[in-house]
Amino acid sequence: MKRYTYLFMMLLSLLLVACGNNDQEKNNAGIAEESAKQQEEQTEDESVDVKKGLLNVEVTLPASMFEGEDIDTVIADAKKEGVKEVTKNEDGSLTYKMSKAKHKEMMEELKTGILETIEETKNSEDYVSIKDITYNDSFSEFTLVVEKSAYEDSMDGFAAFGLGISGMYYQLYNGVNPDEYKVTIFLKDEASQEVFDEIVYPDDLEEEGTE
Repeated sequence: MKRYTYLFMMLLSLLLVACGNNDQEKNNAGIAEESAKQQEEQTEDESVDVKKGLLNVEVTLPASMFEGEDIDTVIADAKKEGVKEVTKNEDGSLTYKMSKAKHKEMMEELKTGILETIEETKNSEDYVSIKDITYNDSFSEFTLVVEKSAYEDSMDGFAAFGLGISGMYYQLYNGVNPDEYKVTIFLKDEASQEVFDEIVYPDDLEEEGTE
């Protein structure tokens, strides 16, 4: 997995965008009594959420994402980029704690990035065998509709690799347990509509790493 670490860290850097915290006034002069009451109730609800930790999100990233990296540097960089707290676990994984707003922003950026990658791949002259790409809402499954013979004689498999990595990253940041997350890439022949191959990440990456 060491050779994939740079890509993981590059994705992390792109997604961790520092956000400014803007204070908002909660009480405005002259507002209607009903509006004031609603605002007060909302503030009370948020206070309860803070105590329960519901305004924060914890994400655990597996140790495999940081192979070959200086963990102290990784932690320092994450904090600089907007993560509130980083906990180093005994198994080498890192748990990031951030605000829900920060997490939502990161998920939206990651989703946008994946969708843009899909469109670029479908329309790219570099992947001529790929005719279409479908996916589920959680990005845990992708189906590449390809011209089978052209695909097998090309390097278009790199597109599947890129989607697999992106999907894995999305799964982790979406709260999937690091021991349970996976992304499946189905390869479907455009002519016959039959699935002729299936790639499962991170299992296939781990198998390649042991060869």
